[in-house]
Amino acid sequence: MDSLTLIGAVSIFTAGLTMGIGSIAPALGQGRAVSQALSSIAQQPDEANTLTRTLFVGLALVESTAIYCFLVSMLLIFANPFWNFFQQQLGGP
Repeated sequence: MDSLTLIGAVSIFTAGLTMGIGSIAPALGQGRAVSQALSSIAQQPDEANTLTRTLFVGLALVESTAIYCFLVSMLLIFANPFWNFFQQQLGGP
């Protein structure tokens, strides 16, 4: 196995690991936020509009963590900075 194949394999593995681990915490956080919001709305139905609006803002902030993990994994797969470096070191095209 040459160096470029190893870099490609490690990049793909790392991208998968990034998405796997990076999406667990936001999913748990969103589930907990929705659960607490529904519980709060059940206790105070008059404040449903305020709670819903705040819930959506909070969900957007929690989801940004998963989006950052997705961006990192896409960079590792399609715009890998290590790929060009090792290709130049090995004298490739």
